[in-house]
Amino acid sequence: MPGILLVDDHPTQRDAIRSFLAENNISICGEATDGLEALAKTRDLSPDVVLLDINMPVMNGIQAARELRRIAPAARIIFLTVHDAPETAAALKHLADDVVAKSSAATELIPALERLAEKHT
Repeated sequence: MPGILLVDDHPTQRDAIRSFLAENNISICGEATDGLEALAKTRDLSPDVVLLDINMPVMNGIQAARELRRIAPAARIIFLTVHDAPETAAALKHLADDVVAKSSAATELIPALERLAEKHT
């Protein structure tokens, strides 16, 4: 699996996602607590995938995604968000490679990562 940067301002969310990925034999290369930190970690770690929350302090996920596309165009972005309306996912597709609702991460996150890996191998 590619290097994954996990970006979420809630430590319990990061812990849960990190544990879930570890249970599926997927490790992360780094973590960030806001969009600005995500940009710095992306520069340092060159992740293949950025799991990006939307609602964060300092710089939100939408602002971060725009900047990530500029500084790391090869990095794939998956918005991992509490917003689970289909309209939200459709609206965010232009900024991300995929959108996964946190409420369905247990069933949708691994398939989303696998789809990205298949596209870029």
